[in-house]
Amino acid sequence: MLRRFAKPVLAAAMMAPWVWLIYAIYLESQQTGSGLGADPVEGLLHYLGNWGMISLLLAFSITPLSRQFRSPWLIRSRRITGLFAFTLVAAHAAIFTVFYVQLQWRAMLQEVIERPYITLGMSSLLVLSLLAATSTRGWQRRLGSTWRRLHRWVYLAVPLAILHLLWLRKDGYWDVVVYTLWALAMGVERVLAWRKQAAIQ
Repeated sequence: MLRRFAKPVLAAAMMAPWVWLIYAIYLESQQTGSGLGADPVEGLLHYLGNWGMISLLLAFSITPLSRQFRSPWLIRSRRITGLFAFTLVAAHAAIFTVFYVQLQWRAMLQEVIERPYITLGMSSLLVLSLLAATSTRGWQRRLGSTWRRLHRWVYLAVPLAILHLLWLRKDGYWDVVVYTLWALAMGVERVLAWRKQAAIQ
């Protein structure tokens, strides 16, 4: 019963940020500043960025949680969680590209070169794009053992995203601290699991 409904429940939970965003946009259409704040574009950008970070960390947590709770069915939700995270991060980048650089690719390149936090964010997005594109079973069969090594690049995407947020912040670092501790906890669990496996072998 739990396995049957796990994915639909997870998908519904992951859709919640999008549902709330649609509601916020509706409020904004009724009265400026009522849904996304005084600057709607900035509010939209930050909303997508924050939920992209949370979803990325959720995807990063699937494997450790499945080990700790001895729930193999969680592994089956790793792909859908990762794709939701990628969608949010891609939407975050799209809002920046459309509204801040107005689809001017030369201006976009200049922003990436001159602003380190944008460089980090776009680097994380590129890694996530590669992981999303190769997340299917077809690519897993084509790449064989290389697929697993490729998808370990998530270990690079997560710290890049956290550093992007850290350099972006001018004050109020509590969320960066929470995200960093979350990522470190999941990283430590992985290291301990690898050591345990190596000791058994």
